[in-house]
Amino acid sequence: MCLEVQIGNSTFSNPILVASGTFGYGFEIHELVDVNRLGGIITKSVTLHPREGNPPPRICETASGMLNSIGLANVGVEYFLEKIMPEYSNLEPQLIINIAGRTQEEYSETLEKIESHGGCHVGYEINISCPNVREGGMEFGISARMTEKLTRELRQLTNRLLIMKLSPNVTLIEDIARAAEQGGADAVSAINTLVGMEIDIRTRRPKLFTTYGGLSGPAIKPVALARVHKIHQAITIPIIGMGGIASCEDVVAFMLAGASLVQIGTLNFREPAIAVRLVEELTHYVLDEYDGKLRDLVGAVELYDQ
Repeated sequence: MCLEVQIGNSTFSNPILVASGTFGYGFEIHELVDVNRLGGIITKSVTLHPREGNPPPRICETASGMLNSIGLANVGVEYFLEKIMPEYSNLEPQLIINIAGRTQEEYSETLEKIESHGGCHVGYEINISCPNVREGGMEFGISARMTEKLTRELRQLTNRLLIMKLSPNVTLIEDIARAAEQGGADAVSAINTLVGMEIDIRTRRPKLFTTYGGLSGPAIKPVALARVHKIHQAITIPIIGMGGIASCEDVVAFMLAGASLVQIGTLNFREPAIAVRLVEELTHYVLDEYDGKLRDLVGAVELYDQ
């Protein structure tokens, strides 16, 4: 039984990845999870300079999900390269570094610093879709023109995988996906969080300091599936699907909609080893239902005649 998936020149042992911001930098949880059984690890966002993130409260639970407004808190690229990058040398899953920024120059400079340092990572996921910061990032994700321009600029700086992370908070996500493909992206990941809000009726205040935050978890799965399916019909490069995945059935649904790989996010907080469990369950499912041919799942949803 083989669950391998190929993107560009990189081979993933299976299609189950852990999403940025939900698994730390990927190695801190080794006492609870056998991370070497994962297909890949996507680090929390790395920015040019350290960021403290947004003031608290910056996370709250919702019905079937959670709201967060972390604000891309991270140690900055210099510390990441000096202290964290060496930790990856003994990990087996493919490593993808998530990069965020406020301007095109920040994205480029951060990527250049990582490229010049070298490392065992196979690529980058470019966060152009974070709704939790007041400047930059999101403005790229809502403009096809800016998405293509940024993608084209970053493509010139690396031969590693270049994955653009797309926002659902747009009118036509397929237009943004096309722009990423035209700019030279190897894949897109979809979707990032939806903009949401919660109010404490006792205090009459928002439950997040920033008022609005990113909604994730099982509540957004139908939205995510629809976006993945729309993107699949618009582009030829692979899609990494995410958004509320909580079971093997969810993984299969995303693949039927058009995803070649998936990312597990919010459910990592409830069950740290969920991604490993889903690898096992997907293995049995594909073997039993698809005679071991994982590729037959991708985009195989059968639509009703219109």
